[in-house]
Amino acid sequence: MTPADLFASAQQGLFETLIEPLAFALGLGNLLEDGFVAAGWLLIGVLQIGVLLAVIGPLQRLWPAEPVRDRAAIRVDVLYTLLHRLGLFKLAMFFSVEGWLTDAIGVLRARGLPTLHLDALWPGVTDRPLVSFVLYLLVFDFIGYWVHRAQHQWDWWWKLHAVHHSQRQMTMWSDDRNHLLDSVLTDAIMVVVAILIGVAPSQFVLLVACTQLLESLQHANLRWSFGRVGERLLVSPRFHRRHHAIGIGHEARAAREPGAAGPSQGASAPLGGSAPRAAGSVGAHVRGVNFGVLLPCWDALLGSADFSGRCEPTGIRDQVEQGRDYGRGFWAQQWRGLLRLAGRA
Repeated sequence: MTPADLFASAQQGLFETLIEPLAFALGLGNLLEDGFVAAGWLLIGVLQIGVLLAVIGPLQRLWPAEPVRDRAAIRVDVLYTLLHRLGLFKLAMFFSVEGWLTDAIGVLRARGLPTLHLDALWPGVTDRPLVSFVLYLLVFDFIGYWVHRAQHQWDWWWKLHAVHHSQRQMTMWSDDRNHLLDSVLTDAIMVVVAILIGVAPSQFVLLVACTQLLESLQHANLRWSFGRVGERLLVSPRFHRRHHAIGIGHEARAAREPGAAGPSQGASAPLGGSAPRAAGSVGAHVRGVNFGVLLPCWDALLGSADFSGRCEPTGIRDQVEQGRDYGRGFWAQQWRGLLRLAGRA
């Protein structure tokens, strides 16, 4: 039995023993198809958390980038991870935004919008699942790069995305630390892309799962690079930590404008090293560095890469220098994000 067969069997078992009876008990028998998909998300999430605890957690203890000093902040990130990885957020999206988007695109298709299957544009790709998967992964990663760059470039979006960057104790749990409205926007964009380019639901689940697991590794408290060559093939914890570095990961553009101070001014010193320097490869039009989700090639091609490889403290400049409050607990972080969006914090 292949891994895919084992997963399908486990998904069917979870659906039949838990979700199907619960759906009928709640009078939601008309939503069984969505419930089956939800069983897949739940199972994927359980497997991911298992990998975090069994693999990435021990690695953090063996090769930490910095000592653990704020366990309360980490516990909040665990809550974010459980909310997103165990399907609770995804379930809410199923019955709201994603449902509306699917219905709207269905109406457009009924009026002549063509149905596109990207992997069918090249002969033979549809018969090769691995090639098809890699093709879709490249497309999603490219879109993800631009979404992430927009989260930093557009002030209104940064006010929400700042929740993610306000974590000063980065660990494997930090990837899902996002404002819920920020997560809604990014999820909606990816769902629309998936529908428009013809990604099958099962393939979409696998694409998201692989991306999430690698992003957990990137955010881990690990002093890891992948070497001179590997660092340019896959985003490493050290490459992504540079993206979260105080005064560099977000504020590099402002620091490089004429007459402005360099990113190293006002930023904390590297962990166990000298003061950080400006990201020399970053163009003046870019606000921040290292936006790549999985592949650093987009940063290298589009002028936002910084391979200097230091391990600086993480956070946001005004959080450190001016004591700006981004919230300690889950609800405080969500509320203050809305206040920033409204111009009141």
